[in-house]
Amino acid sequence: MSLPFLSMRGICKRFPGVVALDKVDLSVWPGEVVTLIGENGAGKSTLMKILGGVCRPDEGTIHIAGSRVDISSVADANRLGIGFVHQDLNSLDNLDVAGNVFLGREPLTGGFLRLIDRRRIEGDTEAQLKRLGLAIAPRTLLSRLSIAQKQLVEIAKALSMNARILILDEPTSSLTLTETEWLMSVIRGLRSQGISVIYISHRLGEVSECADRVVVLRDGRNAGELDREHISHDSMVKLMVGRDLEVLFQHTAATPRESGFEVRNLRTAAHPNHRVSFAVRRGEILCLAGLVGSGRTEVARAIFGIEPALEGECFLDEEPVRLGRTDHAIRRGIYLIPEDRRRAGLVTQMNIRENMTLASLHRYATAGLIRRSREARTAQAQVQTLRIKAPSVETPVSSLSGGNQQKVALGKWLSMRPNVLILDEPTRGVDVGAKREIYGLMGDLALRNVAILMISSDMEEVLGVSDRIAVMREGEIAGFLEPHEFSEESVMCLAVGGKAMAGERAG
Repeated sequence: MSLPFLSMRGICKRFPGVVALDKVDLSVWPGEVVTLIGENGAGKSTLMKILGGVCRPDEGTIHIAGSRVDISSVADANRLGIGFVHQDLNSLDNLDVAGNVFLGREPLTGGFLRLIDRRRIEGDTEAQLKRLGLAIAPRTLLSRLSIAQKQLVEIAKALSMNARILILDEPTSSLTLTETEWLMSVIRGLRSQGISVIYISHRLGEVSECADRVVVLRDGRNAGELDREHISHDSMVKLMVGRDLEVLFQHTAATPRESGFEVRNLRTAAHPNHRVSFAVRRGEILCLAGLVGSGRTEVARAIFGIEPALEGECFLDEEPVRLGRTDHAIRRGIYLIPEDRRRAGLVTQMNIRENMTLASLHRYATAGLIRRSREARTAQAQVQTLRIKAPSVETPVSSLSGGNQQKVALGKWLSMRPNVLILDEPTRGVDVGAKREIYGLMGDLALRNVAILMISSDMEEVLGVSDRIAVMREGEIAGFLEPHEFSEESVMCLAVGGKAMAGERAG
């Protein structure tokens, strides 16, 4: 075989108190799709940031097309043919598609007038969009596109800079099943054009579908590789965690009480013509399943008081709960862990201690002054209970892996003894080991008679964790499923408007 297009050898990177990468090797051949997997904190993002010019290694060498290179900036990486599509897209919704594709490198015309050459920008953008099968006009505002379309615009941007290797970081974490299939077809097309792809994902089913080779990192080191014929779910998990995970879903159903949390005739602004009613008993995990856009998140936000409810009532242990006030929900022990933890669940500029106590600061104050020692004791207890990997409670949340950030978001509420816990996509962007821990925490909370409402688009999670499933469609409950009715076909049938199932309308 010819030389690899990319060769990274002996890459080391250290941060205060943490060895992020310890002599890591990675090779990628032309037209190859390499999937990079590992638990949160394994070093995947750090390795890709080094390749993408975001940070520099402490040791090691990088070769591109057989020549040693020094990548000291994003501009260097782009010049060398390396494109990086981040999980949190670096796009501007107020610009059109062409403006985003050529942002910061607009071709000029008009001599000394230095006018932006819109004709060239739009022509080149249109050519790249057609290459990706994206049928939108270059002048379309980015704010009008779906997340999947925005990701393809970012890919078009990389291709317009003659990218020969494309890094995709958790590209499907917010995509529907149809959009994911679309992205997979785009990746196959890029591979056929000789473009290499490094694909970072926690969704092992996607890895099996698209990867030519799997490279596994564990604790900042190479843990092994799998070629195409040896890729399987069990083999990937074993390399990631260093052992077999016999049981991923380990929830033992509690004996639910009749009392708990009840929602009656809730109407939201997203679906004003439909009402939602359901009950979650204490000790029960009820999953709200359904397609993206079915109204699940809006229901959660209305219950917690982030968005106003147009109508409806809520009851906790048969006592009314006032809707529309987040502070009232918190006083009653009703807590929400939102879908987007970085933007809505955490203040990433703050440290672990500050985030853990942010929702209950009055408990740590004397005469209006915050006692940091009290905060630190609570935060340290949650760090140990949740097995959060961090040098100390003073570590900024922004420096933590996705799984550890999710644990901080959980710890903030667990320290306040919840009665009702609403988890919106609790394991999105979280590795298989952290998933197992989060499922275990949910099971422990259920055994402590917490009523748990989980929103999830991960079918394996929906079927494996739930005590009951409520399927939403277009802003209303399409039906309820009891454990003996659980199947992917049953959930999807209700989600897309198929024939009613046996458990329908049984709240």
